[in-house]
Amino acid sequence: MTETVAEIVAAHRQGQASPAETVARSFERIRAHGDPAVFISLRDEKDAISEAGRLASKDAASLPLYGVPVAVKDNIDVAGLPTTAACPAFAYTPARDATAVARLRAAGAIIIGKTNLDQFATGLVGVRSPYGIPKNPVRGDLLPGGSSSGSAVAVSAGLVPLSLGTDTAGSGRVPAMLNNIVGLKPSLGMISTAGLVPACRTLDCISVFSLTVDDAITALTALAAPDPLDPFSRDRPLKALSSFPSGVRLGVPRSGQLIFFGDKAAEAAYGEAIARFSRLGANLVEFDLEPFYETARLLYEGPWVAERYLVIRDLLASDPDAIHPVTREITIAGARPSAADAFAALYRLQGLRKIAARTFADIDALVLPTAPTTYTTAEVLANPIELNSRLGTYTNFVNLLDLCGLALPAAMRDDGIPFGITLLAPAGDDAKLAGIGRAFHADTKLAVGAKAVPQPALAPLPSILRDGEFAIAVVGAHLSGMALNHELTSLGGRLLEAAKTAPNYRLYALPTTPPKPGMLRIAPGEGVCVELELWALSAAGFGQFVASVPAPLSIGTIALADGRDVKGFIVESAATNGARDISSFGGWRAYLAKGAA
Repeated sequence: MTETVAEIVAAHRQGQASPAETVARSFERIRAHGDPAVFISLRDEKDAISEAGRLASKDAASLPLYGVPVAVKDNIDVAGLPTTAACPAFAYTPARDATAVARLRAAGAIIIGKTNLDQFATGLVGVRSPYGIPKNPVRGDLLPGGSSSGSAVAVSAGLVPLSLGTDTAGSGRVPAMLNNIVGLKPSLGMISTAGLVPACRTLDCISVFSLTVDDAITALTALAAPDPLDPFSRDRPLKALSSFPSGVRLGVPRSGQLIFFGDKAAEAAYGEAIARFSRLGANLVEFDLEPFYETARLLYEGPWVAERYLVIRDLLASDPDAIHPVTREITIAGARPSAADAFAALYRLQGLRKIAARTFADIDALVLPTAPTTYTTAEVLANPIELNSRLGTYTNFVNLLDLCGLALPAAMRDDGIPFGITLLAPAGDDAKLAGIGRAFHADTKLAVGAKAVPQPALAPLPSILRDGEFAIAVVGAHLSGMALNHELTSLGGRLLEAAKTAPNYRLYALPTTPPKPGMLRIAPGEGVCVELELWALSAAGFGQFVASVPAPLSIGTIALADGRDVKGFIVESAATNGARDISSFGGWRAYLAKGAA
């Protein structure tokens, strides 16, 4: 089976599987898959399993990626593994992790290995590598997509549930479509690029591949943070995830503006995707796509190719044959633009950004095909530059215009080729796109990846606190309908959601009037998950409520099963001496219903 990040983390926290077992299974799957072109290098298996085993000493509830195997594109540094950018002559072995990799490890992820790519991240096809061409697991003759080919294939084939790619011109989106997975291209600067071999430093971002939108957002939450080591980093906090917005305005191009290069199946699939959004409640608004096309042409026809040249000019001078012929042909053109050309292009880009901003004044997000059509590996090898350029029709302008993007599976065509759409919005709207995209993807009922595994049901979203509100967790007499619930409602409290703690707690029946439980935090994994409710209080109400809590109860920090930390009721350990341990009931309601007698 191919598991999602959410399923793996839940299994680890509940003791149904261990991180070490999951990591070992990833290595087994890689061997069984038998495609040496997916990974350029793998970690020592025993070392990875040992690292996974050491997670047992940590608090699982505080690790959102607890024991999740992750693959990393081989232009992103992982300490101790070579960074090749798919060019052996360029390879070096870093002493430290890229910031993004370090943040994954801090969240509990286990790095499995480095994945193949179009050399120096130049390409959308996945065939420009001396390490071979990864086989597309959805349909074998189809392109794997690039430049993040190995990272996308690894997730689609079920070798890992999560991987890092990069995206300068579409490399985190086109491979997602071709492999029937989710590709999240975050706002520029949201994820640090320190430790990334640049393609175009002003446009690069690290992207995420996963089987579901929720998994991608879990990873983005762990990755997003400003970084003093990255001069292009920005402080762009990730907003709260919400459900499909009522009446959301989605932009679709004016009639006749879309290009499919004669692919009628792709055109029909896009029409079906737009109709699906309409059925979900979206308002479709036409917009002019032509300025976006013009922006896309700037990327390779303008001076930005000089950034690619800058990265490898020394290697071009000293050993040009070490560079893939197609990559060399594209990159060497970067030596030609002048400073005047660069400024002229910047001036035009600024004008196009103003036009894009006006477009988004009336639209929440654009809905475009991820790519206009698809090709086989053989077709691209015969016509490498033109067909690659076609794949970037709807992706090349995105980073130039400072947009965020979310690539989603939309259909599986009758010919076995996946079709996908991409949502685009101004920088900072990553969570908004996720709220729209997760509902769309679930509504397709498509299997995830290449293994025909059904999509998991959408998890309920946590209720959102209003401005000035604080959340408090209650486990006993303050629950809805219980004796002391009026103490919350009289202060204007409102119920947010039912939830559970991480399995780090014991629950005791205290000899109080009225009867109350006391919840005690113990060593990770030695307790149970206790049912509770989250309530919202105003700042004044929260302060008044906390001041009224009598000993031996107090308000402390509680770890929830989904990794969140909230304030809530805990008990002093001395008060549990002689008290009845009611942990086996899983909560106060169940105890009152079944065990009080």
